[in-house]
Amino acid sequence: MSLLLVVGGCAARAPHPSGPETPAEPAPLTLPRIGFSIQAGAFADPENAIRLRDALEAHGLEAFCFTGDDGLERVRFGSFADREEAVGRAETLRAEGVIEEYYAVPPELRGGADLRRRIARSALGFLGRPYRWGGPSPETGFDCSGLTMAAYRLNGVALPRTSRDQYSAGAPVRRGHLREADLVFFAMESRRKPTHVGLYVGEDRFVHAPSSGKVVRIDTLASSYYGPRFLAGRSYIP
Repeated sequence: MSLLLVVGGCAARAPHPSGPETPAEPAPLTLPRIGFSIQAGAFADPENAIRLRDALEAHGLEAFCFTGDDGLERVRFGSFADREEAVGRAETLRAEGVIEEYYAVPPELRGGADLRRRIARSALGFLGRPYRWGGPSPETGFDCSGLTMAAYRLNGVALPRTSRDQYSAGAPVRRGHLREADLVFFAMESRRKPTHVGLYVGEDRFVHAPSSGKVVRIDTLASSYYGPRFLAGRSYIP
């Protein structure tokens, strides 16, 4: 499935921590899980899904669009503690005319290696999509941190939107200890600042949205271009 996201950008900046990242195999941090969410809409025209997403965000709800297996565009939003809270919010929105039919989506509870594989598969599913700075959708394009956020959130993990926040949220991991779904950060403009991010898929390879005019693709950390610019790995899943 694919995802529509807005705001942020690939080139978010964050200071590089002083000193070497010495832990070889640190205990990964666990990002917040997305709780019950609400799914609404089934649109043949993606623009209708985008309008619904924008209306939900105007109500202070994080929302994204995605293409279902039937080819129709749907919207998911929110992270609620339980089904009752999710349905209550949805009923309020329905009474206000913001949404019509909806479905309460239970949280994704799987973790560990299975979750890592699912996140990696989601990232691989975006191959060939065009790059776009601050890219809002697979149809119009992804930016680098929008791609990584999409892969995680489709699998129920609340990865932050910007590369700066993604860098800060993870536990340091050395290149030789990277696992599927870890993020890899690069200093494209400065040796001390992460300005690009990709999602590791194994065998020294990563999926990323490279730059304007290019598409989401696989590259290798051993390449003459990305190898010297590799800055750090970050892990988020135990």
